[in-house]
Amino acid sequence: MKLMYLFFMSVCFSVSVHAQSSSSSGAASIQFWKNLQSLCGKAFAGTVTQAPANDTNFANKTLLMHVIQCSSHEIRIPFHVGNNRSRTWVLTLKDSLIELRHDHRHEDGHPDKVTQYGGLATSTGMPTVQYFPADQFTVNLLPNAAANVWWMELQMNQYFSYNLRRIGSDRQYSIRFDLSKPVAPPPAPWGFEVKH
Repeated sequence: MKLMYLFFMSVCFSVSVHAQSSSSSGAASIQFWKNLQSLCGKAFAGTVTQAPANDTNFANKTLLMHVIQCSSHEIRIPFHVGNNRSRTWVLTLKDSLIELRHDHRHEDGHPDKVTQYGGLATSTGMPTVQYFPADQFTVNLLPNAAANVWWMELQMNQYFSYNLRRIGSDRQYSIRFDLSKPVAPPPAPWGFEVKH
């Protein structure tokens, strides 16, 4: 556990150092944000590249991400798993840092009792990668998620990946979406409302 914590802290430190040396054209997070915004309206198919042994959450299901809505301060990305349209990743730009929330809804649009967990990036990260350690709201809602770190990687025209690692455990997910082959946008997620 201690070794995993030290490894995670060294990764965060290296990301922070890299971010501080980013070009004067703007913070690395702003470049990540602009690149993600350029995908607005498009949908992409994904595959699981890593999951715990015997995990059935995403196995043998069609996985789609749809960058459904973008504004100067918010990007909403529904993540469809088969016919389940309950999940939306909500990214919010707060000054030069990005916050990740997981918006979970029931089919009637009402929020699930486990929703809005995530965290604020601890640094501006890199133009291609943003890290989101679990915040206190998440810990209060899901105590076992105290060691969660999510990250998103964006390699333009190649792939976007959504990742979760629970430090000190074998709980790790990685889902990679092929940005070179846009697909037809799926139906809107449950409870979706147009925001201006």
